Amino acid sequence: MKIELLGGYTKDELDSRIKKVAAAGKLSRYPGNVLEVLETCNDTEKNIKLIKRIIGMGHKSIIEHDYLVFALCDVTPIVEQTIIGNRLTSFTIKSRREVDFRNVGFYIPDFRDKSLNIHKDNEKLKEKYITHMKYLFNTYGDIVDLGINKEDARFVLPYSYHSNIIMGLDARELEKLIISLVSGHLSKINDLKDFGNELLSITREYVPYLTDSIDKEMEKNTDDTSFKYLEDLCPRPEIKVIDKPKLISYTPDSDDVIINSSIMYHYQCDKNTANSIVEKAINKDSSFKEKFMNIILHKNESRELEQVQFTFQIPISLSILTHLTRHRTHSLLIPEFTPLWDFNNYITPATISANKDCLKLYTEAVKKNIQVLEEFKSAGVIEEDLVHFYLGCQMLNVVTTLNARTAQWICRMRCCNKAQWQIRNIAKEIARQIKDVSPLLGRGLGSTCVTDLVCNEGKECCGLINTLLSQNNK
Repeated sequence: MKIELLGGYTKDELDSRIKKVAAAGKLSRYPGNVLEVLETCNDTEKNIKLIKRIIGMGHKSIIEHDYLVFALCDVTPIVEQTIIGNRLTSFTIKSRREVDFRNVGFYIPDFRDKSLNIHKDNEKLKEKYITHMKYLFNTYGDIVDLGINKEDARFVLPYSYHSNIIMGLDARELEKLIISLVSGHLSKINDLKDFGNELLSITREYVPYLTDSIDKEMEKNTDDTSFKYLEDLCPRPEIKVIDKPKLISYTPDSDDVIINSSIMYHYQCDKNTANSIVEKAINKDSSFKEKFMNIILHKNESRELEQVQFTFQIPISLSILTHLTRHRTHSLLIPEFTPLWDFNNYITPATISANKDCLKLYTEAVKKNIQVLEEFKSAGVIEEDLVHFYLGCQMLNVVTTLNARTAQWICRMRCCNKAQWQIRNIAKEIARQIKDVSPLLGRGLGSTCVTDLVCNEGKECCGLINTLLSQNNK
């Protein structure tokens, strides 16, 4: 693992970053415009003291003006999924759909016992772990060499492989991330704690106004035991992964809510008046609702769509989870990496199932992985050190609530034939189920070629748009 701050660390850059934050802190109480306030912030040491005092009072919005970009080299997908889960973090990740991962390397932990001490058989366990990980990566390579695309072969990759990421976030999110990684419940996973400590070391040097606040928060931060009460009352049931996305709850009469909210804010009227306007419009044009919904769906700022929500439970694999997580404007609940999930819940890509030799390699690898995992568990290794045995094929259930605008955006991106097949199937099922309860909205959910007769893929277009245009012109 290697973490580097990309820019913003020379003396001039550091002084400039701190100056902007200090000016934000001064602005509300000092006379003059922004530029005039900036001119009063030319002493870096005084600026740091001012910022510390302000954020010490709990006014942390000012540090959102300090944006930092990091290079994350050779981190695990455990780290990757954790940072993606931070909704205000930006990231660009090396694609497993396009890049061969057989030689990227993998993380090797020191194994601990239940008391969090280094296991007495640590070296033997590490040797067995390394041999097993090499076997899994070789299996991945063999499957690729047998003609399976990298997109599907990656389902057998263990969650120990090295990933490379560019991550950007403001100082407020940086503080929250460091605290959760270094002293929160995530700190039990060693590579997450190592990652947090690397960020903390960089922060102490290049974000000097933040360290006192971080230290203070870490002193009072404790492990999250929020589920202990529940689990004392109700033991964990058997984990069952559902077979397809399921709509759990939704805003009743979603189509009417969207249309009425648009009329209410435009005319500044109440709900009863909006209903009356809708009735009058229908009397003049029986297709008013369909046409007006279409107008809303194609507005640049279709805030009306945000007034209704849909909650889904979704089965998804670890390989594809990031395809859903990266859409930041929905409220996604993902189970923690520990307690460990049921490793028997896994998916096999159709391309692998159709190839007898590949299927044999794949199935044997999954079964072998479970066997080795059980050996480590029987040896008394703490579960937090076993998270790297997760394979990309591992299935889990997530819960998310998304408004109609987010649903429209996800469906535009993920219903496309160029999207990865599992997330495409998920998106199409989400669109279908929303259409069942909100038919007017549902007409606008799907890939842009279907909903708008437009394709933005250029030379990489799948060709469906040509068929649709031809049919539309007949």
